[in-house]
This record gives sequence, C-alpha cells and structure tokens, in this order.
Amino acid sequence: MWQRGAVTDSAPLDVDLALLGGGGAASLVLAALDRHGVRGLRIAVVDPVRRRGQDRTWAFWGHPGSDLDPLLSASWQRVEVATPARRRVLELAPLRYAMLRSGPVYDRAAEAERRLGAIRIGAPAAAVHDDGDRVVVRTGGDGPTVRADWVLDSRPRPPARPGRTTWLQHFRGWWLESDRPVFDPDRAVLMDFRTPQPRRGVSFGYVLPVSDRYALVEYTEFGPELLTDAGYDAALTGYRDLLGLPGDGLRVREVENGVIPMTDAPFPARPTPRVVRLGTAGGATRPSTGFTFSAMYRQADQVARALAAGRAPVPAPAYPRRHRWMDAVALRALDRGSVGGPEFFDRLFDRNPPERVLRFLDGTTSPAEEVAVMNSTRLRPMIAATAGDAAHRVRDRLRPTRPAPAIPAAVVATPTPPPGTGNRST
Repeated sequence: MWQRGAVTDSAPLDVDLALLGGGGAASLVLAALDRHGVRGLRIAVVDPVRRRGQDRTWAFWGHPGSDLDPLLSASWQRVEVATPARRRVLELAPLRYAMLRSGPVYDRAAEAERRLGAIRIGAPAAAVHDDGDRVVVRTGGDGPTVRADWVLDSRPRPPARPGRTTWLQHFRGWWLESDRPVFDPDRAVLMDFRTPQPRRGVSFGYVLPVSDRYALVEYTEFGPELLTDAGYDAALTGYRDLLGLPGDGLRVREVENGVIPMTDAPFPARPTPRVVRLGTAGGATRPSTGFTFSAMYRQADQVARALAAGRAPVPAPAYPRRHRWMDAVALRALDRGSVGGPEFFDRLFDRNPPERVLRFLDGTTSPAEEVAVMNSTRLRPMIAATAGDAAHRVRDRLRPTRPAPAIPAAVVATPTPPPGTGNRST
C-alpha cells in the first residue's frame, strides 16, 4: 500500500501530477495548490533531497500585501543605486524590494504537501517518457515508476541550443553581524557600481540589511567567466572596505555562492505535450538581469489556478517575446563592449521613474513604457547591437543546430560555518 508523505515501495504509482525536483519552483507550486484550494489530485514529488533550512536567498520586487509577506526576512521601499559619479536613492512606492530566505518557503511547501496528501519519492528522476497521453517517470535506485497525466519539471536543464551571447551572473555574499549599528535597515543598496569593473563584463555590490547590525553584503559579476575562491573573497573584502565597515567587531555568519545563466539561448517551457518545465529550465530567469523569483511565483500561481479550474497546468511564457528580444540585444551590446554596464543601468534609473524600470526588469511593462525605456539608452550602440543580433539570427537559421553546453543552474548555497572556519559551499 502506498503511504502518503513518503514512498519506498517499488510498485508502479499512478498520479495526476508529478513534480520533478523539490526546490524553489516546486515549493511555490505546492504552496499555490494549497492556497487555491486544489483538492482531490493525486500528486507525487520526485526528488532525492527533502529541502529544509536556509540554502538560498531570493530578492524580488512587488506590491506589499501578498501571501509572501509573513515569510519575508526584510523589505524596503527605498533603495540606492551608486556609480563612481553619484549615489542615487530611489523611492519605490507603490512597489517594494523584498528578501525571502528559503527556510520559510520550504516549511510552507512541506505543510502544503501534507494538506494535499502528496506522495514523496526520495529518488531522482532517471528517465522521462511522454507518449502524448501519459508520462512515465522512471526513478533511480529502488524508487518506483511513476505514471502521471502531467509532469512539472524544475530540474536544471541546458538550453535547446547555444545562445548568441552566453554570460553568467555569479556572486558571493557574506552575512555580516556587527557588535554595533553599522547598517541602515530602512534602505537597501540595489546596485553599487563603484566596485572595480572586470575587463569583460559588469560588477557591482549590494547590501540587504535585516537590522542595523545584520545584513547580506554581496559581490556580483555579469560576465563569461567565474572567479576563484580567492578572487571572490578579495572582491568582497574590497567592497566591505569601500562601504567603510569596521574591521573589528564584524563577523561572517554565513556565506552564499551562486551562478545564474544570462543568455539568449532558448529554454523550451513545454518540451513534450505533457511535460512542463518551471524555474530556470522553463525560462523564468530574465537573461539581462538574472532575476528569477517573480517569474517562478507567477508560474506557480498560474499552474494552480489552471488546475483549480480543471484546465491543463500550462503557465504563460515567463516573459513576452519582445522582452526576450530586448534582452538579447542588451546582452550583445554589453558583451561586445559597445555600452558599459554601469552607464547602461545608470541611464535607465536616471531617465525613468523607478517603478517603470523595476517593472521593465521584471517583464511586466507595456509596449509604450518599453519604448520610453529604450529611448533612455544610448541609441547608436543599441541600434548596432540590434543589427548584429538580426544578422546572427539569420546565420543561425542557415546552419545546422548544434547541442548547447550545460549552463550552471541558479543555485545559492547558504551554509552556517562555525566562527573562524571560513568554510563555504559551492
């Protein structure tokens, strides 16, 4: 007999919905199904790891008053964008910038899983076959075979083909605790471009304060190459000193590392009729910024609403096609060096209301607003990048498709090292 909550038997299992992967995207789906009162579905979660605790942090913007509010670590309606020339404080109302750590998300998902009567299979999905009527998922080890009407797959996957531009957003952050007040809890630093800029790419720091004594201080690069451990630590030390934080009475309580794809390569959201991909694998990562959480949340909500209404659990595309095109052009211009990253983002915030820029970066602006945003950039290099992108697209159509290289998935590890060990997770 199948037991709700855990499965160790090897007999076949028939379900209505199977979730492959149990990270952020799947957790948001489970919570959304519970929130929308979906009941009576046979659900299986196939993942070798039961996610718990703080293994990643998400930052996003939106309107206050959502169901996520009780889970937030902090939120801010004032943020700072800094360049070597000036420091600008932006008032975000009616939006706010928010920080959400993974522990509360996983806890809510576990409770939703229990209320939904979902079956958890502690094994990886080894093979997935979709015959158009049902999907057969063969699991590794002693796990059972699962037959599902629909599969939601959030496991990391490479793109369908190589991108015309492929960058990575890679970062390391220190959770810093101070003996005395050194942070402003009412204001986050969204982008600080006063960091030394790499030869190819963009770098910036940011600060997400939880209190006046505790904050996440992070160094980020957009570019084609990762740094070494020593390189990240040197960059963070330099940024800490740039912020004027004291050298004594300041402790690193946790370390975060992450790599997120920034590419115009396609991530098919529906590779077969009854398999739907979510998260980065389903195109939720915005190529020009690396932001993912808001799109994952929208996907989860749309899936739950569809199932509650008896429809297929297929969310809308994470971003409009025109936004994916604009991302491709912007990435090309940045990669070829025809525009500089600090200048590009500085002009966006200087010539547009903050709310418009944030909604643009989140993929929720109207065409008229997007014209205004594009007009705030330097037109000549962007026109050249547009022409180059168009020519590259034509060449892509004329040559055989080649397999895409694997791109690291969006992962942020957040261990809690013993004081003084300096240990960190990759």
